[in-house]
Amino acid sequence: MMSKTTKPSAVIIIILSHYFIQGVLHNLGHVVTPTFVNQLGIPSFMFGFFFAAMSLGMFFGAPLWGVLGDARLKKPFIIAGLLLYSLGQVFFVISENLVLMTLARFISGFGVSAFITLMLAHLIGHVDVKKRTKYISLSVALFALGVTLGYQIGGIMGDYFIKEVFYIQAALNTVWVGYIALTMKEKHITRVEGKPHIFQSFKEATKLEPSLLIFLIGLTTATMSASVLTKYFDVYMIDLGYSTRELGTFVMVTGFVGLFTNFVLVPLLSKLKKDMTIMLMIQIVSAIVVLIVFRNPNFILMIYTVFLIYHVMKSMFQPFEQNYISLYAPKEKHSSILGVRHAFFSIGMVIGPIVSGFIYDYNPVRVFDFSVVMFMVAFVLMLVSHKMNKQKQTTFEGAYAPTGEQPWQPVPADHE
Repeated sequence: MMSKTTKPSAVIIIILSHYFIQGVLHNLGHVVTPTFVNQLGIPSFMFGFFFAAMSLGMFFGAPLWGVLGDARLKKPFIIAGLLLYSLGQVFFVISENLVLMTLARFISGFGVSAFITLMLAHLIGHVDVKKRTKYISLSVALFALGVTLGYQIGGIMGDYFIKEVFYIQAALNTVWVGYIALTMKEKHITRVEGKPHIFQSFKEATKLEPSLLIFLIGLTTATMSASVLTKYFDVYMIDLGYSTRELGTFVMVTGFVGLFTNFVLVPLLSKLKKDMTIMLMIQIVSAIVVLIVFRNPNFILMIYTVFLIYHVMKSMFQPFEQNYISLYAPKEKHSSILGVRHAFFSIGMVIGPIVSGFIYDYNPVRVFDFSVVMFMVAFVLMLVSHKMNKQKQTTFEGAYAPTGEQPWQPVPADHE
């Protein structure tokens, strides 16, 4: 656990460094993927299928890695998952076959979900509840900074070569695995009886408190919106005639916006202890901004002004959302509940790009209209969840209480 001093421990600093490295390495290939797909003559809607396949891998992987992480040590599974990610990245570029490329995306998603789920649980396990939002926001900020550099570096490399970017990414990712093996320290735990499996997590998910379940469905629809904007903004900008370097430059700017948001705005807003109110506001503001930006003919002006407001909202959402969900879970179940959380998150990243792929081929701007609708649906679902949770604030029956186990905590009133 964290010491009473305000300075983070060496363990926390190392954990945060991993988020920065992931942001850099795992985004080297994203900026050149639209160009790579176009060079192969693959239809635009398949870009959505590739992204959805990766998200489907995360959907199945996150709950399994979460259960394994609670039952065993987390480091071996993070290492295994990241090596699978490297394999998937290489497989994606050497296959040049739609079916095999889709399978490669699935493998990458399944692998990277180990890091996403277990490293967050590792971080949460080392910080005090009162400081969770702060350190989650720092992890998001450093990841965003890494994304910024990753897109910029990948964009520059994309001016000279495309396929080789994925090989470089896989190689550097494997080197990073060695760094994790050397630096990640965790306590040995008592092994649980029985063999953990993916269905264990999904089965226990059926016991969730209805208010949390509705919130997670809201998370799914919010994720649909964000994934559509993230992936199809890249495609849209390239289709408008801008280069990978220009795309990388814009992403670099959004990265610095995210950095400012998570280092300055999130810590300030977290003191209000109004997590749900802030998340509801984020959905409304995001919908309005997207509705305005993609209907204005001055694209560059809009993305470097109004659209940056959306990126502030996007950067704010994740720390509050992850902290809100973590409040439901006792320490020994962090990995499992975060695995379930990421499964719902991944559903949104599966459905959104697939639906949007077909919409994009019909009318690119309609894709962004679709994201507006999903933001509004997320707002309604989160509001319903908020109302339901307020009615149960006086109880401590738990949001996730299998027979004979420690009950899940309801979200405290001061985080509503």
